[in-house]
Amino acid sequence: MDVRIAESAEEAAGFAGAWLADRLREAIALRGEVSLAVSGGSTAPGLFAALAGEPDVAWPAVSLWQVDERVAPDGDPDRNAGQLDALPSAATVHLMPVTAPDLSIACDEYASTLPEQFDVVHLGVGPDGHTASWPPGDPVAYDSHPVAMSAEYQGRRRMTLTPGVVNAATWRLVYVLGASKSDVVASWLRGDDSLPIGLVEERSTVVVLDPGASSGLPQ
Repeated sequence: MDVRIAESAEEAAGFAGAWLADRLREAIALRGEVSLAVSGGSTAPGLFAALAGEPDVAWPAVSLWQVDERVAPDGDPDRNAGQLDALPSAATVHLMPVTAPDLSIACDEYASTLPEQFDVVHLGVGPDGHTASWPPGDPVAYDSHPVAMSAEYQGRRRMTLTPGVVNAATWRLVYVLGASKSDVVASWLRGDDSLPIGLVEERSTVVVLDPGASSGLPQ
């Protein structure tokens, strides 16, 4: 695991955006296309803006999937989908079908659109240690299906990629901002595998922290 600590939230966004852009360019140069799965949440807009501002990314060659999404109506502010508007419209976007009448079938249908292996998966971390939509204690984190439904969490059920898909990616970026995450980040990086984020493999995982998120780490 490669942990990078920025001097500000703005620097963290800039570094993470540049790192993601490098991975996109590399895959496009190699195969002519790239697959990226992105999370939502409060930190995503700054990261997406930084990524969108990176030069020389062939966005028509980029296919985007969601790591997770809340079950809410189209256009609802709880949805992560609206945050994707910050990314260039030339990319191909695959939204999770959370308004489908049968969510079990919808999970299988979304799974059928996934690439054999993601080039990059972007993750965040919540103050309780959740990542993607793997709430603490929820069996969704051990589901063998590529895409599954969580139980209700913070008022919403969620559709999510499961650890097998996330850990099969060529690269993972864990991007964390804010002092509210500092305790859980410190526990995770000390090896606490009881946390949902502890299910993410260390191999080929880059962690970007701002000063707040890193404040619980040894100085």
